[in-house]
Amino acid sequence: MKKLILTSMLLMFGMDIMAQQQYQFLVVSSIESIVPMGLGRSRLLVSGEEVNYEDFTTERTAGTDSDQGKVRRKDIRIDELEETKLLNFYSAIGINFQNIASNDAVLSSMLTKMSSDGWELFSVTSGVESDAGGDDGNGLFITRYIFRRPVN
Repeated sequence: MKKLILTSMLLMFGMDIMAQQQYQFLVVSSIESIVPMGLGRSRLLVSGEEVNYEDFTTERTAGTDSDQGKVRRKDIRIDELEETKLLNFYSAIGINFQNIASNDAVLSSMLTKMSSDGWELFSVTSGVESDAGGDDGNGLFITRYIFRRPVN
């Protein structure tokens, strides 16, 4: 009976530790140009600095009063980042499937490296920006890869 109680207590203690697991997060953004003629810029970006979002956060009072004017954009901007060149989706003659496959190879390499460094791919989100007007020649495809790893 004592062994059963001891085993139950250890199991509950272990579950409590697992429930309180803390993680470090890292966001990697890929921006791929969909500008015709290959004139856009495509990159894979990783921040090289840690920031505290609370330094740029204010609270509103009375619904309209805000101290956001005291937060300067230049204070938010970081100076250190990793930047990996990617190819644009379009070339001079239109969509370039070789460029897309090449970007996939670079992204696969990055995902493999992140995994070997102990990062788990936690979430992926993407979107497209384009005004889609009559002669629209602007746009980008952005994907955010959110990684996490346990904090020891």
